Amino acid sequence: MINKSAFFTLFSLLICVMGIAQTKVGGVVKDSTGQALPFVTVIFNNSSEGTTTEEDGEFYLQSENDHTELKISSVGYKTEIIPLQQKTNLDLEIVLNEETSSLAEVRILRGKTSKKNNPALDILRKIWENKRSNGVSAFKQYEYKKYEKLEFDLDGIDSSVVKNPVFNGMEFIFDYADTNRISGKTYLPVFINESVSKVYGDNVENEKREDLLGNKNSGFEQNQNLIAAVKDVYDEYNVYNNYIKVFDKSFVSPLSTTGINNYNYILSDSAYIDNKWCYNIIYYPRRENELTFKGDFWVNDTTWAVKKINLNASRDANINWVKELYIEQEFEVLNDSVFLISKDYFQANFSLTKKEDSKGVYAKRTRVFEEYQFNLKKEKSFYDKRAYTFNEDIYKRDKAFWEENRLEKLNSEEEDIYVMLDSLTKVPAFKRIYDLATIAESGYVEFNGWDFGPVYSLFDYNEVEGFRTRVGGRTYFGQHDPWRIEGYLAYGFKDDKFKYGISGKWLLDPRSRLIASAGKRRDIDQLGASLTNNTTDVLGRSLASSGLVSVGDNNKLSNIDLTTFNLEIEPWYNFNVRVGTSYRELSSASPAFSLDYYTNETLAETASEIKQTEISTTFTYTPGRQTSGFGVERNVVNDEEFPTFFLNYSLGLKDVFNSDFDYKRLQFFYDQPLRIGGFGRANASLEAGKTFGAVPLGLLNVVPGNQTYFAMYNSFPVLNFYEFVTDTYVSAHFNHNFNGRLFARIPLLRELNLRELVGVRAVWGEISEENKTLNASGIPLRAPNREPYYEYSFGVGNILKFLSLEAHFRGNYLEIPESRNFAITASFGFHF
Repeated sequence: MINKSAFFTLFSLLICVMGIAQTKVGGVVKDSTGQALPFVTVIFNNSSEGTTTEEDGEFYLQSENDHTELKISSVGYKTEIIPLQQKTNLDLEIVLNEETSSLAEVRILRGKTSKKNNPALDILRKIWENKRSNGVSAFKQYEYKKYEKLEFDLDGIDSSVVKNPVFNGMEFIFDYADTNRISGKTYLPVFINESVSKVYGDNVENEKREDLLGNKNSGFEQNQNLIAAVKDVYDEYNVYNNYIKVFDKSFVSPLSTTGINNYNYILSDSAYIDNKWCYNIIYYPRRENELTFKGDFWVNDTTWAVKKINLNASRDANINWVKELYIEQEFEVLNDSVFLISKDYFQANFSLTKKEDSKGVYAKRTRVFEEYQFNLKKEKSFYDKRAYTFNEDIYKRDKAFWEENRLEKLNSEEEDIYVMLDSLTKVPAFKRIYDLATIAESGYVEFNGWDFGPVYSLFDYNEVEGFRTRVGGRTYFGQHDPWRIEGYLAYGFKDDKFKYGISGKWLLDPRSRLIASAGKRRDIDQLGASLTNNTTDVLGRSLASSGLVSVGDNNKLSNIDLTTFNLEIEPWYNFNVRVGTSYRELSSASPAFSLDYYTNETLAETASEIKQTEISTTFTYTPGRQTSGFGVERNVVNDEEFPTFFLNYSLGLKDVFNSDFDYKRLQFFYDQPLRIGGFGRANASLEAGKTFGAVPLGLLNVVPGNQTYFAMYNSFPVLNFYEFVTDTYVSAHFNHNFNGRLFARIPLLRELNLRELVGVRAVWGEISEENKTLNASGIPLRAPNREPYYEYSFGVGNILKFLSLEAHFRGNYLEIPESRNFAITASFGFHF
């Protein structure tokens, strides 16, 4: 799904700051009784530029061309040709008279309608029989040029907005307001980004490469993370597929082979498009609150290839923050079996509510594809996706470059956007608003070369430290920094101790991403919060800070003194190899908890502190991951869309720096997001590991329990901390979000846009007698070896659009003393 935090930064910012087309028309279409007519075709006469009326009969249409007549048609009604007296014709009221001979055939209804004797369905079946493949997939190799224009606009500009005190000093921006060609509403551009790319692909080798030739934007020139987040709002989609993924939702395509079950279809009109006779079909949803569209498409009568299509998501669709969603595509038919997309337009209106008068933000993308070439084979090395350095020249192309490479020229109003936005970013009031939004997203307060934060960690609480305060910061000169230093200082008011952590990273070779890093940390932490060992994280958020929201006694906390040094490299794209060494000292931080172990065979002597030197080699593979930035740290753009494979081999070295134990540890982790058509999205993960050699409790693999009321990734919410301890384990998790598919069928719940959550998780493990014998902590080392321990859960998501609640149930091992059989967890987040 998208870098949501960066996107919502822009969204929050725009909500806070809250040449003209040649022909504009708008109004309402009614029948002779005054009843509004939905899904009526409205086009400029003798053209293919048109739209369909909304469910309340309203429409708006504009064109860059001069038009003198409007054609309104619907099956069962007489077609009307309306002369346009002016360039702008709004508030039209158009009456369609019924065709008595076909009156019985025209009924626009929700729910199931007859699938027999419907010519639109006959045409739809022809489309399936002659289903087109994307043109580029029909050739061994392909290449083309792609032009992309992204724009964000403030929606609903009226007198109340213009007079708002927040715009003091920025009044000049309203001179640049324009009218949206889809909705007819006034908007104010606040961000524009243009890019030109050359795309290459090899279908035989399954390789793809995209070279950015030029990028131009205004308002946020240096924020490439923001640009990447804006671009990721829009996903690639193919209307011939059964499902169209928009944001993190799977909408049923009107061309889907299952579309008959989700849409009603009406044959509305026919006309010539590019000298091809085409039929016009209107479609609309059979049921409310489902992830479906309404709109129309034109299809050729011989090749059965779609020439044009528009998709307008219903306002009642279960998708957050989006009041309107519109997609428009045009195609070139290369031959009888292959089509090529020539133009793609996407528009979304983001708003806090879906009320008609609510103000929000328009996000628009236009893509134009040209200069197709096929079967020009490249060497395999050409597709090497190894990371590369930031090319500043790409972002500073001159006017001549854009005049030559823009595949769709800007109109005069769009060219003025650059002037307005460049001026706006110099206004102190705008800078203050932008800075506040940046703090809200990143948690850091930006200074010149140094960021203070994260501000969300300023205050915490746990049973050992009592109330705790933490301050920190990091160097930040830009997102392409070749080095970065981060650190924090914390103080506990109960134990009266200072804690700290500091880390440094250096990018030694940008192409191979060879990075050296080192760090030091002295703090209190909750060990065993993850099966995949995380005790080498120098600056990670301390899971000890959960005392205010814990279940039972949450006092099994440890002191950790950690020193690390690592070298990592990316020899292949998204394949990372890291070799590191660490030295850590572990001891109990609470009188009620112990990490003691026996130091001799007679079990007469014990030690309370663990000193351990370790060398580890990890391999991480993340196919499909997309990142932004070329510095020592990169932001992941599509953080919920790619699988992760992780393999770790660790070697404990006894007597090196007074280290206590020899051991070997092997761990594997696999995480896979899943999108299950129209049934929502899921996530599955698998972990496995084994420790060879005798080690004490502090070095064993603790099955991660969760004694808080907050969801923790890949933990077991009904388990207490240290309830199961293993040296060999296999763990699996599966969670599924139905995205409201079931609740949408229940009338009382439909309007709440709630989402159904289910989950199941299990772990099997064992612990050797040798490790049990070594244990002197007083904690029983119990492993789920009799049978796998399992839990299952049911929940409701999207409560108030940001809250999820889940109820978790223990499946077995009910006899364990002080065990819990039930737990509730909450999670917060902004999701579409």
